[in-house]
Amino acid sequence: MATDEILQAIPHRPPFLFVDEVVEQNEESLTAKRHVSPDEAFFEGHYPGNPIMPGVLISEAVFQTGAIFLNHLLAAELEADPEMVPVLTKISDARFKSIVRPGDDLFITVTLKEKMGRFIFMNGAVKNGQGKRVMTVTFSVALAKAPPQV
Repeated sequence: MATDEILQAIPHRPPFLFVDEVVEQNEESLTAKRHVSPDEAFFEGHYPGNPIMPGVLISEAVFQTGAIFLNHLLAAELEADPEMVPVLTKISDARFKSIVRPGDDLFITVTLKEKMGRFIFMNGAVKNGQGKRVMTVTFSVALAKAPPQV
């Protein structure tokens, strides 16, 4: 279950929230944890009898962790202009190294590579509870105006 800190930091909500808690944070990186419950609905179809967490959802966990990190990194900018939101602009070098099964714990780390104006470049890495690498990815985000829809 997501902590209040996460629910305040990003707009994502169950069933499309893939981060449970922040476990470590500093000025350059943030590590979050996700327990992959055997009851996840996606396991019903991916794959029956041989459940595997879809790579796209592992990727989404990385991007949500990045959003939590950016909420802290860009707090002053986002507070000054509430219509600014970080949007994913590029994904590259995604590498999937291990299968994620029901009951696994994931530790998701995002690290700041560079910030240039309204563009932020980050690395993401996911390990399982045994420390085995699950995924790595490089991605970028831009701050964009997105007035709330009424």
